Amino acid sequence: MVTAWGATGTDRPPDREPPRRHRWRRGRPRRGRSAAAGVCALALLLAACGGGGAGADGEVTVNFFTAPEENLQAVVDRCNREAGGRYRIVYHQLPRDADGQREQMVRRLAAEDAGMDVLGLDVTWVPEFAEAGWVREWTGERREAATRDVLPGPLRTAVWREKVYAAPKNTNVQLLWYDERLTPEPPRTWAEAIAAAERLRAAGKPHDLLFTGAQYEGLVVFFNSLVASAGGRLLNEEGTEAVVDEGVVEALRLLKEIATSGVTSPSLTNMQEDQVRLAFQNGRGAFQFNWPFVYASYAQEKPDEVEHLRWARYPSFREGEESRVTVGGYNLAVSTYSRHQDEAFDATLCLRSAQSQKFQALRSGLPPSIASVYEDDTPLDPDRPADPETNPTMGSQYPPKDTIRAALEDAAVRPLTPVYQNLSTVTAEILSPPSAIDPERTADTLRRELDAALKSQGVLP
Repeated sequence: MVTAWGATGTDRPPDREPPRRHRWRRGRPRRGRSAAAGVCALALLLAACGGGGAGADGEVTVNFFTAPEENLQAVVDRCNREAGGRYRIVYHQLPRDADGQREQMVRRLAAEDAGMDVLGLDVTWVPEFAEAGWVREWTGERREAATRDVLPGPLRTAVWREKVYAAPKNTNVQLLWYDERLTPEPPRTWAEAIAAAERLRAAGKPHDLLFTGAQYEGLVVFFNSLVASAGGRLLNEEGTEAVVDEGVVEALRLLKEIATSGVTSPSLTNMQEDQVRLAFQNGRGAFQFNWPFVYASYAQEKPDEVEHLRWARYPSFREGEESRVTVGGYNLAVSTYSRHQDEAFDATLCLRSAQSQKFQALRSGLPPSIASVYEDDTPLDPDRPADPETNPTMGSQYPPKDTIRAALEDAAVRPLTPVYQNLSTVTAEILSPPSAIDPERTADTLRRELDAALKSQGVLP
């Protein structure tokens, strides 16, 4: 039953990247206890400041902080049963928005709060948390267990300076979505996509190329996918210096061309993920570039037409090449200040195991980071016969799984740097509005402003 896709109990679909509107923060991370009093006041909203440890019966409590997810509590409950009394995981829901999640964790970790054990991190936060010394490195057998069979794109988001600091939980990647009645075959290149949209416009049919053009993280993600597909680089390999090479210029030219071609929505600069979804779903576009949550929404809201919804990888720059699309998702890390790190590592491995990822893929639509889950077509409950409604398989419940996995094999990551929040803010501002881009001049501005952003060592105190 496809209608379970996208239901997370949050204000956003499970596999949609949350909007971010970060401020540019300067100054070095403050990790001492001087801010402890203020942090404790904030932490009372979540748990007792410095809390954690053993319960009244001597059982170790592992405090798990992450975004709200429907069905995650069921995973926690199963892991607690499997722990056999060695520990008990307590799931603490952070705010729904990414900024709120990061802010609460950063403030508590800056005060060395021992009441946090397992942390759910957006894929862009791992370098920041690792560089600040807030999360433990995964080594030895634990590292091998955390990285085994993880797809290349998600794995890169868990590594900082060649060390593993997190275990990939779920991942994400955008696809091209289209209606077979308008376009029987997907465009293979961006030139074909624009030409197809122009033909549809001339025929008086829905024709817009719909993507996240508002000034926020969604525009940065779209642009990063264009840069990676063009073979460009924004930063050097170490993440310490802006490169902004010819591939970036090529991506800027394409973004400008798309925005000025007459085949984008008049509301382009206000469009985030859900506006893109609704425009396409309501017949105001030919193609949308969006996360897999759109399938569930379409199935729920237009069930009689979902059979005509199709998906493919992003178009490429040139015939015979493959696109590279930006990876999303969440990773799980163990806090440096946890009093029960052995238990926290073990709890993390259970929370993001293949069994857990399969359950959340089928019940909540979260794309797995473990490759074998995509090939596992046994039913959710292996002791009962498969049934699409009550006991689904990956084949029956997750139609785009093969396309998602293929895109994840060589997915791009956003620039890996502890100050990614600064880079995101700067990039979104420079790219807005896309129609005003002057490729060469905008590239020069990006190079200058990204270098300035990299010099900011600031995170929220």
